[in-house]
Amino acid sequence: MALGRRKSGLNFNKKRKKVNIAVIKEVLTWTSEILLAVLVAFVFVYFLGLRTSVVGQSMAGTLKGGNEILVNRFVYKVTNPKPNDIIVFLPNGNEKAHYYVKRVVAVPGDRVQIESGILYVNGKPFAEETDVAPMEDPGMAAEEILLGDNEFFVLGDNRNNSEDSRYANIGTIKKEYIIGKAWLRVVPWSDFGFL
Repeated sequence: MALGRRKSGLNFNKKRKKVNIAVIKEVLTWTSEILLAVLVAFVFVYFLGLRTSVVGQSMAGTLKGGNEILVNRFVYKVTNPKPNDIIVFLPNGNEKAHYYVKRVVAVPGDRVQIESGILYVNGKPFAEETDVAPMEDPGMAAEEILLGDNEFFVLGDNRNNSEDSRYANIGTIKKEYIIGKAWLRVVPWSDFGFL
Protein backbone atom coordinates (compact mmCIF):
# COMPACT_ATOMS: atom_id res chain seq x y z
CA MET A 1 0.00 0.00 0.00
CA ALA A 2 1.48 3.22 -1.08
CA LEU A 3 0.88 6.28 0.95
CA GLY A 4 0.52 9.62 -0.78
CA ARG A 5 3.72 11.46 -0.42
CA ARG A 6 4.21 15.11 -0.62
CA LYS A 7 6.47 16.24 -3.29
CA SER A 8 9.43 17.98 -1.91
CA GLY A 9 11.33 20.75 -3.52
CA LEU A 10 10.41 24.02 -5.08
CA ASN A 11 7.16 24.48 -6.84
CA PHE A 12 7.12 27.42 -9.21
CA ASN A 13 3.55 26.82 -10.23
CA LYS A 14 1.97 28.09 -6.99
CA LYS A 15 -0.76 30.62 -7.51
CA ARG A 16 0.03 34.10 -6.29
CA LYS A 17 -2.49 35.83 -4.07
CA LYS A 18 -4.05 38.73 -5.86
CA VAL A 19 -4.03 42.11 -4.13
CA ASN A 20 -7.47 43.62 -4.15
CA ILE A 21 -6.84 47.20 -5.28
CA ALA A 22 -10.45 48.25 -4.61
CA VAL A 23 -10.18 47.26 -0.94
CA ILE A 24 -6.89 49.12 -0.52
CA LYS A 25 -8.39 52.25 -2.10
CA GLU A 26 -11.40 52.02 0.21
CA VAL A 27 -9.19 51.65 3.30
CA LEU A 28 -7.02 54.61 2.25
CA THR A 29 -10.10 56.74 1.55
CA TRP A 30 -11.62 55.98 4.96
CA THR A 31 -8.30 56.59 6.71
CA SER A 32 -7.78 59.96 5.03
CA GLU A 33 -11.38 61.03 5.76
CA ILE A 34 -11.00 60.10 9.43
CA LEU A 35 -7.69 61.98 9.70
CA LEU A 36 -9.22 65.03 8.02
CA ALA A 37 -12.21 64.97 10.40
CA VAL A 38 -9.89 64.73 13.42
CA LEU A 39 -7.78 67.63 12.10
CA VAL A 40 -10.84 69.82 11.47
CA ALA A 41 -12.21 69.01 14.93
CA PHE A 42 -8.86 69.83 16.56
CA VAL A 43 -8.57 73.16 14.71
CA PHE A 44 -12.17 74.08 15.56
CA VAL A 45 -11.79 73.23 19.24
CA TYR A 46 -8.37 74.85 19.59
CA PHE A 47 -9.18 78.11 17.81
CA LEU A 48 -12.92 78.56 18.45
CA GLY A 49 -13.76 76.30 21.34
CA LEU A 50 -11.76 77.49 24.33
CA ARG A 51 -14.35 77.46 27.08
CA THR A 52 -13.99 79.68 30.13
CA SER A 53 -16.17 80.96 32.95
CA VAL A 54 -16.98 84.56 33.71
CA VAL A 55 -15.77 85.40 37.23
CA GLY A 56 -17.59 88.10 39.19
CA GLN A 57 -20.13 90.71 38.16
CA SER A 58 -17.90 93.16 36.25
CA MET A 59 -19.68 92.41 32.95
CA ALA A 60 -23.21 92.38 34.44
CA GLY A 61 -25.73 93.50 31.89
CA THR A 62 -23.95 91.48 29.20
CA LEU A 63 -22.51 88.51 31.10
CA LYS A 64 -23.12 87.24 34.62
CA GLY A 65 -20.73 85.53 36.99
CA GLY A 66 -20.79 81.81 36.26
CA ASN A 67 -21.71 82.21 32.57
CA GLU A 68 -19.56 80.03 30.38
CA ILE A 69 -18.37 81.42 27.07
CA LEU A 70 -16.44 80.22 24.05
CA VAL A 71 -13.37 82.17 22.98
CA ASN A 72 -12.13 82.64 19.42
CA ARG A 73 -8.33 82.37 19.70
CA PHE A 74 -7.76 82.74 15.97
CA VAL A 75 -9.31 86.12 15.13
CA TYR A 76 -6.65 88.26 16.83
CA LYS A 77 -3.84 86.41 15.09
CA VAL A 78 -4.98 88.01 11.82
CA THR A 79 -6.57 91.25 13.07
CA ASN A 80 -6.62 93.53 16.12
CA PRO A 81 -9.35 93.99 18.71
CA LYS A 82 -11.82 96.74 17.86
CA PRO A 83 -13.78 99.05 20.18
CA ASN A 84 -16.73 97.23 21.77
CA ASP A 85 -15.16 93.76 21.28
CA ILE A 86 -15.44 91.60 24.39
CA ILE A 87 -12.01 90.10 24.98
CA VAL A 88 -10.53 87.46 27.26
CA PHE A 89 -7.05 88.16 28.61
CA LEU A 90 -4.54 87.42 31.33
CA PRO A 91 -3.82 90.51 33.46
CA ASN A 92 -0.18 91.48 32.90
CA GLY A 93 0.37 88.08 31.30
CA ASN A 94 0.01 86.31 34.67
CA GLU A 95 -0.66 82.70 33.64
CA LYS A 96 -1.66 81.78 37.20
CA ALA A 97 -4.55 84.27 37.19
CA HIS A 98 -8.03 83.44 35.99
CA TYR A 99 -9.06 84.79 32.60
CA TYR A 100 -10.51 88.31 32.70
CA VAL A 101 -13.41 89.22 30.42
CA LYS A 102 -13.81 92.93 29.54
CA ARG A 103 -14.92 95.25 26.74
CA VAL A 104 -12.36 97.08 24.59
CA VAL A 105 -13.06 100.82 24.62
CA ALA A 106 -9.84 102.18 23.11
CA VAL A 107 -7.13 100.87 20.78
CA PRO A 108 -3.47 101.76 20.10
CA GLY A 109 -2.97 105.47 19.46
CA ASP A 110 -6.24 106.50 21.16
CA ARG A 111 -6.42 109.04 23.97
CA VAL A 112 -8.63 108.01 26.91
CA GLN A 113 -10.03 110.10 29.74
CA ILE A 114 -12.92 109.82 32.18
CA GLU A 115 -14.54 113.11 33.22
CA SER A 116 -17.71 113.50 35.30
CA GLY A 117 -18.38 109.75 34.96
CA ILE A 118 -18.24 109.80 31.15
CA LEU A 119 -15.66 107.98 29.05
CA TYR A 120 -14.02 110.08 26.36
CA VAL A 121 -11.97 108.53 23.58
CA ASN A 122 -10.04 111.00 21.43
CA GLY A 123 -12.01 113.86 23.00
CA LYS A 124 -15.46 112.44 22.16
CA PRO A 125 -17.88 110.45 24.35
CA PHE A 126 -17.43 106.74 23.66
CA ALA A 127 -20.22 105.15 21.58
CA GLU A 128 -21.40 102.44 23.99
CA GLU A 129 -23.11 99.34 22.61
CA THR A 130 -24.71 98.60 25.97
CA ASP A 131 -26.26 100.63 28.78
CA VAL A 132 -23.69 101.59 31.39
CA ALA A 133 -23.87 103.72 34.50
CA PRO A 134 -21.73 106.84 34.86
CA MET A 135 -18.40 105.93 36.45
CA GLU A 136 -17.92 107.02 40.03
CA ASP A 137 -14.16 106.36 40.05
CA PRO A 138 -12.13 107.35 36.99
CA GLY A 139 -8.96 105.81 38.46
CA MET A 140 -5.85 106.51 36.38
CA ALA A 141 -8.06 107.79 33.55
CA ALA A 142 -8.84 110.97 35.49
CA GLU A 143 -5.80 112.22 33.54
CA GLU A 144 -5.65 111.62 29.79
CA ILE A 145 -3.93 108.36 28.84
CA LEU A 146 -2.32 107.93 25.41
CA LEU A 147 -2.25 104.28 24.36
CA GLY A 148 1.02 103.02 22.90
CA ASP A 149 1.57 100.38 20.24
CA ASN A 150 -0.24 97.11 21.04
CA GLU A 151 -2.00 98.62 24.09
CA PHE A 152 -5.73 98.41 24.64
CA PHE A 153 -7.94 100.06 27.27
CA VAL A 154 -10.70 97.82 28.64
CA LEU A 155 -13.64 98.35 30.98
CA GLY A 156 -16.25 96.07 32.46
CA ASP A 157 -19.87 96.79 31.48
CA ASN A 158 -20.73 97.06 35.19
CA ARG A 159 -18.49 100.13 35.37
CA ASN A 160 -18.82 100.74 39.12
CA ASN A 161 -18.02 97.15 40.04
CA SER A 162 -15.15 96.31 37.71
CA GLU A 163 -11.42 95.83 38.08
CA ASP A 164 -10.19 97.07 34.71
CA SER A 165 -7.74 99.38 32.90
CA ARG A 166 -8.55 102.28 35.24
CA TYR A 167 -6.51 100.61 37.97
CA ALA A 168 -2.75 100.07 38.15
CA ASN A 169 -2.99 96.33 38.93
CA ILE A 170 -4.62 95.78 35.50
CA GLY A 171 -3.65 98.85 33.47
CA THR A 172 -3.59 98.85 29.70
CA ILE A 173 -3.70 95.41 28.09
CA LYS A 174 -0.88 94.40 25.76
CA LYS A 175 -1.94 92.43 22.68
CA GLU A 176 0.26 89.46 23.60
CA TYR A 177 -1.78 88.99 26.82
CA ILE A 178 -5.07 88.78 24.93
CA ILE A 179 -6.28 85.19 24.63
CA GLY A 180 -9.07 85.91 22.17
CA LYS A 181 -12.53 87.28 21.51
CA ALA A 182 -15.57 86.08 23.45
CA TRP A 183 -18.10 85.04 20.82
CA LEU A 184 -20.67 82.64 22.25
CA ARG A 185 -22.39 82.19 25.62
CA VAL A 186 -23.00 78.47 26.18
CA VAL A 187 -24.06 78.28 29.84
CA PRO A 188 -26.73 78.72 31.07
CA TRP A 189 -28.64 77.18 28.21
CA SER A 190 -31.46 79.73 28.66
CA ASP A 191 -29.01 82.54 27.75
CA PHE A 192 -27.31 80.64 24.91
CA GLY A 193 -26.33 82.98 22.10
CA PHE A 194 -23.75 85.06 20.29
CA LEU A 195 -22.11 87.98 22.05
